[in-house]
Amino acid sequence: MADQLIRATAADSGIRAVGVITTRLTEEARQRHKLSYVATAALGRSMAAGLLMASSMKRVGSRVNVRVKGDGPLGGILVDAGLDGTVRGYVQNPSVELPPNAKGKLDVGGAVGSGYLYVVRDIGYGFPYSSTVELVSGEIGDDVAHYLVNSEQTPSALVLGVFVGAGGVTSAGGLLIQVLPKAARDEALVATLESRVAGLAGFTPLLQAGKTLTEIFGDLLGDMGLHIFPERQMLRFHCGCSFDRVLGALKILGEAELQDMMIKDDGAEATCEFCNSVYQASSDDLAQLIVDLQESSSVSG
Repeated sequence: MADQLIRATAADSGIRAVGVITTRLTEEARQRHKLSYVATAALGRSMAAGLLMASSMKRVGSRVNVRVKGDGPLGGILVDAGLDGTVRGYVQNPSVELPPNAKGKLDVGGAVGSGYLYVVRDIGYGFPYSSTVELVSGEIGDDVAHYLVNSEQTPSALVLGVFVGAGGVTSAGGLLIQVLPKAARDEALVATLESRVAGLAGFTPLLQAGKTLTEIFGDLLGDMGLHIFPERQMLRFHCGCSFDRVLGALKILGEAELQDMMIKDDGAEATCEFCNSVYQASSDDLAQLIVDLQESSSVSG
């Protein structure tokens, strides 16, 4: 099934629901970063969460950055997700592996540890909105739901999952259900919804059982006036890095540093943290950057 995002409402638009399938993009991230099992689960959950949060933004070009900084062996996680359906991300220590937790599942919480969740929303103009909350469990889903309730004052249920087999990621995605103020006053409705979400065995078992996002929404919200929007947004792993951007970053180092790199290394190598692409700049490339710097200095002088 293609990576995709669908939106729905229920309870006379008092409930907002968004679902994502992110299997292929999570597998691409696993291959790009050579992730361990637990690192794949941690990054995969974080990318799905980022896409779910970005889906509520309105302005074209809007993006959300999700940073998880814990004291566990995984180090940190950084994800950049856009309203356009693109996402990229990385973990600080991609090769970390841990034994399964007490439930027999990948121990993402143990790998992340205690710490903080940082969220930055950039709507394309003005200053980005940022917020920080303490990690609840390190399992990502609980932590992001905690952020939504405390920082955005929106009661939210978030179910995330990544299943990694010997051959790679076979299912990944997530579901975000938010109760808006007009429905939050209906205590019976909220209690029913909480019970149904709590009764889910997880997200990836539903996908592995052949359930579609539409069917999952139907099971949870079908008797609550469910309306599923017909548009399906395609999702993909995408990084905007390029050789020109690398040259721009090298230029900032200045003439003396570039000269030193030419002499000692006969060029420069840069690796993008988000997608692990490697860029090689030759001595001729560096020499041209020096010429550009000298010309700019001459003009400004």
